[in-house]
Amino acid sequence: MRILGIDPGTYKMGVAVVEYDGARYSALYFDVITTPLKQPLSRRLDCIFERLTDIVDRWKPTEVALEEPFAAKNIKAALATGQAQAIALLVAARAGLDASVYAPAQVKRAVVDYGVGTKEQVQEMVQIILGLDSTPKSTDAADALAVAICHINGARASEIEMRE
Repeated sequence: MRILGIDPGTYKMGVAVVEYDGARYSALYFDVITTPLKQPLSRRLDCIFERLTDIVDRWKPTEVALEEPFAAKNIKAALATGQAQAIALLVAARAGLDASVYAPAQVKRAVVDYGVGTKEQVQEMVQIILGLDSTPKSTDAADALAVAICHINGARASEIEMRE
């Protein structure tokens, strides 16, 4: 199972490819797609589309997992994040990949064991789970790794339930 995890955003989008072979997790790739803030939104979304398409073509994920936007107080930012999420869903659909969306608390619960963990806790737990030499420097990339782990854990739990 090879999952493309995405922490959507129009300025910074965390992306990660995590593989699970039935025994262990491997982080194959993680990065942040950044777009120029001064560009119109349409150009930033086009940049995201191109970069995600390249990542899918290069890493050949079997599924895509995204974190849903966290609205908080800034509705405009939440709407833009939703647009970035829509671009990611489009890339997945064009590649013939299933995509799943997870709430931020669900992602944190999957790696930190409770839904209100800090960004630093997510970075540290992602490092431990994936056996990385250091914590990911970017919280966006760490969140993308966490989304992929969350999806893999959910798939593993479904497999166990089906066997029982």
